[in-house]
Amino acid sequence: QPQPKGRELFRSQRKESEGSVDCPNLEFEYGDADGHSAELAELYSYTEEPELSHNRRCFEEDFHTQVLDRRWLELDRAQQKAYVMHLLDGLEVVNRDRRLRVARAILYLAQGVFGDCDNEGDVLHWSRHNSFLLYQLGTFSAFLELLNMEIENSQACSSALRKPAISLADSTELRVLLSVMYLMVENIRVEQEEDSPEWKTCRETFRMELSFPVHAEEPFALLLFTMVTKFCSGHAPHFPMKKVLLLLWKVLLFTLGGFKALQAMKVRRREELGLPPLPEDSIQVVRGMRAASPPTYAIELVEQQPQQPQQKRSHRSRRPLMKQDSLDIYNERDPFKNDEGGVDDEENDEVDGGMEGELDLVERDALIPAMPAQRLPIERVSFPKGLPWAPKVRQKDIEHFLEASRNKFIGFTLGQDTETLIGLPRPIHESVKTLKQHKYVSISDVQIKNEEELEKCPMSLGEEEVQETPCEVLYRAMLYNLPQYMIALLKILLAAAPTSKAKTDSINILADVLPEEMPITVLQSMKLGIDVNRHKEIIVKSISALLLLLLKHFKLNHIYQFEYVSQHLVFANCIPLILKFFNQNIMSYIAAKNSISVLDYPHCTVCDLPELTAESLEAGDNNQFCWRNLFSCINLLRILNKLTKWKHSRTMMLVVFKSAPILKRALKVKQAMMQLYVLKLLKIQTKYLGRQWRKSNMKTMSAIYQKVRHRMNDDWAYGNDIDARPWDFQAEECTLRANIEAFNSRRYDKPQDSEFAPVDNCLQSVLGQRLELPEDFHYSYELWLEREVFSQPIRWEELLHCQ
Repeated sequence: QPQPKGRELFRSQRKESEGSVDCPNLEFEYGDADGHSAELAELYSYTEEPELSHNRRCFEEDFHTQVLDRRWLELDRAQQKAYVMHLLDGLEVVNRDRRLRVARAILYLAQGVFGDCDNEGDVLHWSRHNSFLLYQLGTFSAFLELLNMEIENSQACSSALRKPAISLADSTELRVLLSVMYLMVENIRVEQEEDSPEWKTCRETFRMELSFPVHAEEPFALLLFTMVTKFCSGHAPHFPMKKVLLLLWKVLLFTLGGFKALQAMKVRRREELGLPPLPEDSIQVVRGMRAASPPTYAIELVEQQPQQPQQKRSHRSRRPLMKQDSLDIYNERDPFKNDEGGVDDEENDEVDGGMEGELDLVERDALIPAMPAQRLPIERVSFPKGLPWAPKVRQKDIEHFLEASRNKFIGFTLGQDTETLIGLPRPIHESVKTLKQHKYVSISDVQIKNEEELEKCPMSLGEEEVQETPCEVLYRAMLYNLPQYMIALLKILLAAAPTSKAKTDSINILADVLPEEMPITVLQSMKLGIDVNRHKEIIVKSISALLLLLLKHFKLNHIYQFEYVSQHLVFANCIPLILKFFNQNIMSYIAAKNSISVLDYPHCTVCDLPELTAESLEAGDNNQFCWRNLFSCINLLRILNKLTKWKHSRTMMLVVFKSAPILKRALKVKQAMMQLYVLKLLKIQTKYLGRQWRKSNMKTMSAIYQKVRHRMNDDWAYGNDIDARPWDFQAEECTLRANIEAFNSRRYDKPQDSEFAPVDNCLQSVLGQRLELPEDFHYSYELWLEREVFSQPIRWEELLHCQ
C-alpha cells in the first residue's frame, strides 16, 4: 500500500512544482507591441468604465447645440473640422469644469464616437480617423499646454498629499489629457496599408514634432520622465502612472523606432562604417527556432522523499556513466536528431525504474514519438540540421589565442600583433585562419576605438561630427537626470512585481485604479482584484519594453550612452530585481487570466454588458497564455542579458544571487525566444557554477549548445578559461565608469574657457565684441578708467619684446 501513495505523491509534486512535462508549445509571436485593439484596451482600467458614457454625454450635449439632427459620421470633412475648432476654442476658457467637459468631448471623438457605431471595427476605424483629424487641427499642442498646467498644479498636489487614500477622482483631469494624447500617438503610430498619402505625411510630421521639439527645449518624452520622477519622489502621488508609462513607451517606440527599424538602422550604420554585413537577421533566426522540452527535476524530488528504499539510491548513483554513454551514442550515431525527437536520456535517467513505470500512457505517447517513421530518412538526406547562428570571434579572442600559443611554442609574445605567425606549428596557422574567417567587428568596437583616438589626439582630430538623431537628442536631454529616471522606473517596477510584498514605505501605484467607494460585495471585490493585477501587469509590460528600447537604441547610437544607462541600472539593483521577479511560479504568471474580456475597450462600448457573475470573472479569456506577461518576461530577460554580456563583475552577481535554479525553472515555458535568452544567461555563468552543476544539468548544457551562438575558443562549458579566475571586479566597473565620464565630458560639457580655444588676433574684431558688463558699471566707469587705464604706465619696450 505505501508504494502507490509514494507514486501519487511524486506525481502531484511533479505537477505542482514543475508543471506538466508535456506543456504545449506557446504560439507566441514577439513584436514591438500587442495587437492594436489590445494596446488601446490596456489604457483603461475596468474601474474607469462608467467614464466612457460620461464622455459620450459631454460630447452629445455640446454637439447637438452646434449641429442639429445629424450624427458625427454624417458630417463632411469641413463640418467635422469646424466642430473640432469650436471644441478647441472651448479649451481656452478659464472655468476649470467647463474646460474638463470640452476635453471629455474631445476624448469621446478620439475613442471613436462609439455611440454611433454598430461594431468594434467601426469604433477602431473612427478612432483612427478622428485621431488624424485632431492632430491636423493642432489638438496635441493644445493638450500639451494643458498637461503642463496640470503637472504644475500645486493645489492638486497638496490636496493629494493630505488625503489618506488616493482614488481615481484625484487624477480625473490628468487621465483625460493623457488618454487623448495616448490615443493620438497610438493611432497615428500604427501603419496600415490603406493609409492615404496625407496620413503618411501627417505621421512623419508628428514623429518629427515629438523627436525634435520646435518651441520647447526638450523632447516630449522628457516631460513624461519628469512626471515619473515627481511621482516617485512623493511630490505628486495622484499622477496616473500606468497611463504615463504607456504613453512614454509608445512615444519612444514612435520616435526612436521599433525592432525592425532598429535592425535596418544597424545594417545602414555598418555600411557607413565599412563593416561587413551581419551574418544573419536575428529576428528571423529566433522566429524560426523551436522550443525545447524543459529540463525535469525528478531526481531532486526523489531525493526529497525519505521513504525511498536504499537500493534505488544506489541504482541512481550508477546512472551518470550510462548517461554519458547514451549522450555519446546520441552524438556519434544520430547527428540529425530533431530537438524534440524524444525524451532526452537525462530526463529518463533522472526518473528511476519504479517511477518510470508510473508515467501515464498519454504522457509517454506525447513525449516519445515526435516524427513519423516514413519522414525520417528524407530529413536525414536532404536537411541536415545545423546550428542556428553563425559563430563569431572577437579581435580580443584572436589575440588571446596567439598569446597562449606563442608562450607555449616560442616563449615570448608580440602584444596585439595577429599577423606574424613565424615559429608556430602548422595547426596553429590553420586555427588562426579559421578564427579570422569568423571574425566579427561590431559597431561598438569601432566607436570605442574612435573614442580612444579622440581622447589621445583632441587637437589633430578636431571636433567630432555628431548626427542629430532622435536618439541623440533624447540622450542629451536625459543626461543630467538619467540616474533619477532609472531609479524611479525600477522603483515602480518593484512595486508592480507580483513577488513584491506590500510595504508601508513603498510607492502607491494604484492611485488610478482604486474607486472612490471601495467594493462592498464579493463580486465587486473579485472584479477589483482582477483590475489591480491587470494594472500591475500593464505597468511591468510598459517599463520592461521602454527600458529595452532605450538600451538597444543607445547602444546603436553610441556604446558609452548604452553603458551609462546600464551602469545606473546596475547601481540601482536592476539585476537582483529582475531575478526576484522570476523567482515565482513563472508558468502561473504567463498563464494568468487577469482580464474580463466583456469589459475590454472597444467591446464594452458597442455590446450590451451581461450581468457579471463569479464564474464569468474567473473564466477570463480562452487564450493559452497572457500575451503581455510573456512579452514582459522576454523583455526582462533581454535587459538582463544586455546588462551582463561581457561584464565579468555582473556575471558574478548572477552567480552570487543564485540565479541558476531560478533561470532553469523559467525553461519550463515552451517558447523558443524566452528559452534562448534564459540559456544565454545560463551559458555566461556556467564556468563559475562548478563541475557538479554541469554534470547534473547535461540536458541544459545540450540545449545551450543547440540554441545559443558559439564563440570559438570560448571555454564556457569547462571553466578553465582565463575569465573564470579571480577577477578585480571593482576595477572593471571603475575603468568603465571613467571611460563613460570622459565621453560625456568631451561630447556634452562644452567649457567656455578651454585652453584649446582659438585666439582671435584681429584688433578690429576684438574691439568690436560686445561684452556683458554689470548693471552698475556705468556709474563707476570714470573711476575705473582712471584706475585701470590712465594711472597705469605704458611699457612700450614689453610690446617690442613680445614681437
